[in-house]
Amino acid sequence: MKYETINEESIGKLMEIFYEKVRRDKDLSPIFNASVGTSDEEWTAHKAKIGNFWKGMLLGLGDYNGQPLKKHLDLPPFPQEFFGVWLGLFEESLNALYNEEMKNVIFQRANMIASHFQNMLYKFGGH
Repeated sequence: MKYETINEESIGKLMEIFYEKVRRDKDLSPIFNASVGTSDEEWTAHKAKIGNFWKGMLLGLGDYNGQPLKKHLDLPPFPQEFFGVWLGLFEESLNALYNEEMKNVIFQRANMIASHFQNMLYKFGGH
């Protein structure tokens, strides 16, 4: 059964599914492992932190107070194409959890964030 609403439970499941894909991806896993770490504890903390980000973005909940753009600007340079890989894995994860309407709501937001980050990283001199 797929979620017909966005709630804290579904966002938690999204983080689990998505980051399992990221950890197995040949392009993304080295970048994430260098930044997040390689232990399950470090990944659990990362999923909780990013889950809070999405709860804030989608539900107006959570206590995320990080600087996601700065975190990405501080990473070693990586190919812009990796944003497409990230979005593909994110969309696969959304498809597994949500009905079409909810998937589209979240994926539109993810695309906007990815587009903004790419502009800042590649057009305005970050990478």
